[in-house]
Formats: sequence, structure tokens, C-alpha cells
Amino acid sequence: MNLETVNRASGAAVGFVGASILFAVLAVIVKVSVAVPAIDAARDAAIAKDLAEIHQTERTALASSAWIDRQRGIVRVPIGTAMGIVAGEGRDAARIRADLMAREENATKPVAAPKPKPNPFE
Repeated sequence: MNLETVNRASGAAVGFVGASILFAVLAVIVKVSVAVPAIDAARDAAIAKDLAEIHQTERTALASSAWIDRQRGIVRVPIGTAMGIVAGEGRDAARIRADLMAREENATKPVAAPKPKPNPFE
């Protein structure tokens, strides 16, 4: 081992230890200086109310029909209704596949852009 190799290795080790200590000190400073507000009873009640509202909205969306995109004819239907429709269609796979492809084509075709208003300055 020559002296230059030993000096480089010890310099790298000292640099690594120094950087690790600096990182640890900065982490402790950030932990101490940033205060996270505690969740008190009022905040807990607000969180529970918001969560209940979100769950109610999700239940309503799953249990009711609504238009997703009226122009393209896309409707959201309840799962039970959708299963009944599919079960009522029978087992004709070719007809079901053709219907599915037609609906997919209708759902992905571009919507016609509205006609621009005439410029009053022309």
C-alpha cells in the first residue's frame, strides 16, 4: 500500500462520515422546527364527516343511473341493472361482440366542435 491510496481512502471515509453527520443534524433540525398540528376532536369530527360524505356519494353513484356523456350516449347504470341487461340479451356471442364494438366506436369517435361565432369586426 502506498501513502496516496491510504490518504484517498481515509479522505473518502472522513467525507462520508461528515456528510452523514450533516444529514442527521439537518434531519433533527427539521423534525424539531416543523410542528405538525395534533388531530383534536373537532378535526377528527370534520374528517369523519367528510369521509361519510364521500362514501355516500360513491354509494349513490353505484346505485343510480346518470348520463356520463349525453352526446355520445354513454350512461352509468347500477351494477345489478347492467347484469340484468347482459343476462337478458342471451348467449349470442357474435351479436354481443358486434354491439360492443359499435358502442366502443361510438364512445371514442371525436365530438363535432361547435361552430365558431362570427367575428363582429370582420
